[in-house]
Parts: sequence; structure tokens; C-alpha cells
Amino acid sequence: METLMKRVNLPQLARQQGILIAFVIFLAVVAASSDTFLTTGNILQVLRQASILGTMALGVTFVVICGRLDLSVGSALSLTTVLVVDLHDKIGPGPAILVTLVAGLLVGVVNGLLIGYVRLNSLIVTLGMLSTLQGVTLIYTGGKNVSVANPEATWFGFFGRGHFLDIPVPVWIFLGGAAVLGVILARTSYGRQVYAVGGNETASRFSGVNARRIVFSAYLLSGLTTAVAAVIMGSRVMGSQNNVGQGYELQVLAGIILGGTSLLGGSGTLLKTVIGIAILGFIENGLLLLGYPYYVQWLVTWAVIIGAVWLDVASKRGRLFV
Repeated sequence: METLMKRVNLPQLARQQGILIAFVIFLAVVAASSDTFLTTGNILQVLRQASILGTMALGVTFVVICGRLDLSVGSALSLTTVLVVDLHDKIGPGPAILVTLVAGLLVGVVNGLLIGYVRLNSLIVTLGMLSTLQGVTLIYTGGKNVSVANPEATWFGFFGRGHFLDIPVPVWIFLGGAAVLGVILARTSYGRQVYAVGGNETASRFSGVNARRIVFSAYLLSGLTTAVAAVIMGSRVMGSQNNVGQGYELQVLAGIILGGTSLLGGSGTLLKTVIGIAILGFIENGLLLLGYPYYVQWLVTWAVIIGAVWLDVASKRGRLFV
């Protein structure tokens, strides 16, 4: 036993796998308290609920690996969800989806230009965009909620309510998007350039990488995946409030950081982002099954962000404490 303890560096294990160890303990505690927690039906329900957050996180992961932030995705989700629902009855579901995707890309274009080419601070730009998009949403709706007039008579519900091979369609969209973008990030020259810009932007420029273009494209992906998430949400609810995306930006970042993507840039994978989002989903579901009120989830999200960032910094400096 003593020899085994010498081989296992507990502080190093805590730095590298601390969040995962805590999550496994959490799963065991909840599973012991609830017979339904680890059933197939509940697992699919958790993944379905997490798919909206996860789809948004796919694009934002590229942004974070580039060493930037995107705090505008919550308000962007509000605007694009309102758009797809409101335009559904006016121009039809197909054109409404197309307009929504274009709107998401336009948000990415503005963020990408200001941050990638004008070289403004990503925190300030996206924080300002958060407020701007929420204001645009309220102006567009006149402060009123929107809804689809006849939800049962449209194929639009397939994206949020449908099933394929007994698995919810939102889960297919989330995991399918993760697979495609994961290959792009891990197996293409573009993906290597994303890591290079986040790891050392100055060095990447000397290596011939167009850092401005890479950052710009990362925000395009963030805007696009947020619009896709809006289509899923609008399809599932068949309606939207003006502030439906409020707080999602923090949850997206929590899932990404929880998956091991460093806020300092240059590291992370989409597989780990999927795992981080799943962990958040199961924590939320477990707290509800244990009878805790909804607002406790915000406290847990805060603790998760602090813990994940702490472990990330600790892994780079080689110790848990200063």
C-alpha cells in the first residue's frame, strides 16, 4: 500500500482529475438517493436538456482555445430564438430557420471584426454586445413574448421534439456537430492554427498564421452554433421569452472550462467540452432529484467555475497552492 501511495501523486491527481473525481462521487451519492437517476430514460432526458447548451458551447470552444471570450451568446440566443419563432408563421419554418442562421452569423461577424481585426478586448466587446442584442430583442418584440400559432401542424417541431432511433433529435444534432467540428479542430491545418493562435499569437504570426482571420472565424462559428441552438430551443418550446438566453453565457463557459479547455488559450478539445456539458447537465438533474430549488444550480455553477479555473491554473504552475 505504501508503495502504491508513492506511485500515486495525490496532489497531481487532484490537479488533473479533481473535477472528474468529484463528479463521480456526486453521481454515486445521487444514484444512492434516487432510483431513476441513472435510468436510460433519465440519461436521455438530461442529454436532451443539455443539447442546447452544448451546441452553443461547440463554437465558443473555438473562441476560448483562441484565447478569447464570448459573453454575448446568451443574448444572441434570446434574439435568434425570438426570430425563428416569430418568423415561423410569417414566412414559414424553412425561411425562418435560414434567417435565424444568418442572424447568428452576423453577430459573429461583428464580434469577429471588432476583436479579430480591430484588435479590441474580447471581454469588453462581447459584454457590450450582450447588452446590445438584448436591447435589439426587446425592440423587435416590443417587450412581448412570441409563439407559434399551431405547434402541432408544423414539421418545425422535429428539431426540438423529434426522435430518431429512440434518441432525441437535439442529442443527434449536438453530438453530430461535436463530431464534425471535433475532426476539424483535431485533424485539419485550420484546427492547428486555432491552437497556435491561442498558445502564442505572436509566434503564430511569425509562422505565417493569419491570426486575425482565425479569431474572426472562431466568432463566426460561435454565432452559427448559437443560432442552431436557437432553432432547437424554438422548436422544442414553440415559443420564446425576450430573455430566454439570460445566463447561458456563464453556463457555456462553465461547461467548457469544466471540460478542461484553458481560459488562457491554446488547449482543449471538443470531446472534453461534451463531457463538461454532460457533467453540468447531470449535476443540475441530480440537484432537482434531491429536492434542491432551482437557484441552487447557480451557486453550484459558480463553484464549478472557480474550482475548474483553480485546477487549470494549478496544473500550469505545478502546485495547488501558491
